Amino acid sequence: MPPPLALFTGRPAFAEPLHVGRPNLGDRQCFLRRIEEMLDRRWFTNDGPLVREFEQRVADFVGVRHCVAMCNATVALEITARAMGLKGEVIVPSYTFVATAHALQWQEVTPVFCDIDPQTHNLDPDRVASLITPRTTGIIGVHLWGRWCAVDALGEFAERRGLTLLFDAAHAFGCTDHGRSLGRFGAAEVFSFHATKFVHSFEGGAVTTDDGPLADKLRLMRNFGFSGYDKVIYLGTNGKMSEAAAAMGLTSLENAGRLVTVNRRRYTSYAEQLGELAGLRLIDYDPEEQNNYQYIVVEVDARQAGLTRDELVEVLHAENVRARRYFYPGCHRMEPYRSYFPHAHLLLPNTEAVAARVFLLPTGETISAADIAAVGRVLRAALDHSPEVKAQLATRPHPERAPAGVS
Repeated sequence: MPPPLALFTGRPAFAEPLHVGRPNLGDRQCFLRRIEEMLDRRWFTNDGPLVREFEQRVADFVGVRHCVAMCNATVALEITARAMGLKGEVIVPSYTFVATAHALQWQEVTPVFCDIDPQTHNLDPDRVASLITPRTTGIIGVHLWGRWCAVDALGEFAERRGLTLLFDAAHAFGCTDHGRSLGRFGAAEVFSFHATKFVHSFEGGAVTTDDGPLADKLRLMRNFGFSGYDKVIYLGTNGKMSEAAAAMGLTSLENAGRLVTVNRRRYTSYAEQLGELAGLRLIDYDPEEQNNYQYIVVEVDARQAGLTRDELVEVLHAENVRARRYFYPGCHRMEPYRSYFPHAHLLLPNTEAVAARVFLLPTGETISAADIAAVGRVLRAALDHSPEVKAQLATRPHPERAPAGVS
């Protein structure tokens, strides 16, 4: 009898796709009331009351003096890097969303890729010193999966070497380091409120900081350098958040506590389903810290599992489970960086290994405990019948896979 998998039966476990990062809604009526009020005011953008309220609520939530909302986190990174005077070279992880690197390269600042700690998936502070050159002006750390980057070690190193320290906190809203809210470290931190995040504003971002002059500069730069009516005093661009986006942001923020509870339950359900599957490891979150649990991250040891990460992703896709490879293949293997730095992979062994074995599973308020149990059954069946699955996949056209033998 063939294994009970869509690869063999043609019948997917799910009629409709289960997506990673499908948006959460929050209180629909509350959101619509805000939109109605916005329409009545006819104030849709340009630092409106909803944006100002959202900024204050985020600043209070994080525990900082200033929050500057922007149209998205990539523009927020670009403006912040420019406002801080970053130039020359800036050290960043390659294992991150490509926007972290693009925000620098777009301004002709060279991202210098640093390897990660294979356990935390975050920038390895012990590797940073070897990458410093006379052209280095800063470091960007990333709190991947909402698990804090080495904020204290990087902070001490940056201060000692006179470097600017910025954090990409796109994953980290509502997360802590030793009880301290992320968003309060370095010179500034940048949050994403993209629709895939557990708190979102459709599309949006924000910079949090305790540096008043920096916040003032960011506000100028996100609005063409205007300091008043018909008065431009600084170089700027259009990075403003709209009122409609802020309406969604406020509504989502009010729903944050419930969503964390939902996400934590989904994480626990996945832990129960995957806990005994050889070769699969669900990354853990420190129970002593707060986390938003918005990512279900699985590492595959192909030697133990009998299947590679990419083969398991193909199995899941056949079942309509749209698992994702994050952050494959690493920024250093994407353009323009792979042309600029063709041998970067030789300095990034941990990045290469982690990028080849990690995938993400769907979670959030649209996923049920029954869905997770079904995903568990699919993975269990695939591992129990790994030789047959591998043989069946070999007969099918398939997307690019990670290099053979990498686990």
